[in-house]
Amino acid sequence: MKKHNFYAGPSILPEFTKEKVAEATLNFAGTGLSVMEVSHRSKEFVDVMNEAIALVKELLKVPEGYSVLFLQGGASLQFLMAPYNLMNKKAAYTNTGAWATAAIKEAKFFGDVVEVASSKDANFNFIPKGYVVPEDVDYFHFTSNNTIFGTEVFTDPDLNVPVVCDMSSDIFSRPIDVSKYALIYAGAQKNLGPSGATLVIVRNDVLGKVERPIPTMLDYRTHIKGESMFNTPATVPVFGCLQTLRWLKEQGGVEGMEKINIAKANLLYGELDRNKMFKSTVPDPADRSRMNVTFVMSEGYEAFEKEFDKFAEERELIGLKGHRSVGGFRASIYNAMPIEGVQALVDAMQEFEKRKA
Repeated sequence: MKKHNFYAGPSILPEFTKEKVAEATLNFAGTGLSVMEVSHRSKEFVDVMNEAIALVKELLKVPEGYSVLFLQGGASLQFLMAPYNLMNKKAAYTNTGAWATAAIKEAKFFGDVVEVASSKDANFNFIPKGYVVPEDVDYFHFTSNNTIFGTEVFTDPDLNVPVVCDMSSDIFSRPIDVSKYALIYAGAQKNLGPSGATLVIVRNDVLGKVERPIPTMLDYRTHIKGESMFNTPATVPVFGCLQTLRWLKEQGGVEGMEKINIAKANLLYGELDRNKMFKSTVPDPADRSRMNVTFVMSEGYEAFEKEFDKFAEERELIGLKGHRSVGGFRASIYNAMPIEGVQALVDAMQEFEKRKA
């Protein structure tokens, strides 16, 4: 029976990516060497880095004046690097989940943080709306998709201040207008590639304006000048990212991917809204993530939670256990999850309902 991987991250990757990485592990680009051991300064790996950067720019239609970087340290290091490079005195943040909370904590080392909106009081089960971002802040930061709580922002802000976004878990899942952002960052291990690489897209003209000195490795300008190779990059993860970017292009780019993601999300949320044994933890359909679908047992059926967990595992539905902050279940249906995997989960939910309800 085929395994269906619903882990939140590291998560499912395209078969294309896994096969190409496996091949290159033994023989990379005809060199007779492994991609794990070839020099990052070799022509073969420089070509990998250059093509990966070019495909990011092509797929997301990155305008002139932006740099694309492959760094390390995950989004968690970006929580620090963003304010280090962009905050002089004050920044605005929305607090929509655990990772937004972590980003706010790091930003407070560098100045005042204005929390313009929060959904914490409702255990982050909605996206705040109608808030005002002060125009005297150095930038506004938000997290576009909240993996733990299953909410997502689908619109690009149109503000008079620089916008910074953590897109770790929904980048490349739909078109975005990069010109609306000063800085986008994303850990690779959701929609892009193996853990270990971090994608950064930064508008060059927002850099070099803070008054503090910035340590060399934490300065975006260092990595722009070094073309993502100031220090040894994460060679295998970057190679994996390149394969996923090639695969994405074959799927019709982010436009094609969005259509597939909408179909998958509609299929699963439709079943959650129909099935009397389960319910979404996000009440407003407009706020429901297409990447991380969080759900629990409905009132009166709570005692069946462990039984459904076992029932799903027996059907090779792997990684559905919800985060402890929410409980219940979480189906992560990133780009690489085929609609057949979502259908298998829906079938299991329907069968469980017939047996138990």
